[in-house]
Amino acid sequence: MGAQGHNNQIDNIEFNVHDIERSKAFYAAAFGWTYTDFGPTYTEFTDGRLKGGFTTGEAVRPGGPLVILYADDLTATQKRLEAAGATIIHPIFAFPGGRRFHFTDLDGYELAVWSADS
Repeated sequence: MGAQGHNNQIDNIEFNVHDIERSKAFYAAAFGWTYTDFGPTYTEFTDGRLKGGFTTGEAVRPGGPLVILYADDLTATQKRLEAAGATIIHPIFAFPGGRRFHFTDLDGYELAVWSADS
């Protein structure tokens, strides 16, 4: 799991996926995530700050908590996601303090990306 010593902060996010290699390629293309493989059914990912994992050990369960990522350039991030195969389900919209959009990944998980107001 993630680093120790960060009490009450998100430590790990795990996605049950159909195909680990496909998920690795998707998130590497969209966000530059890196990976450590732990056998054929589990791969740890890191975005440089947060760690998580992709596993084929259980059935895919789209849904669950909304994972929200941050991007300095929301439009460029949306374009990278679309090029990687994401489906944009809520185009960029404003909210107090910033803007964001929602997308689904290749296994149907809904995530969001936000950016602060300039």
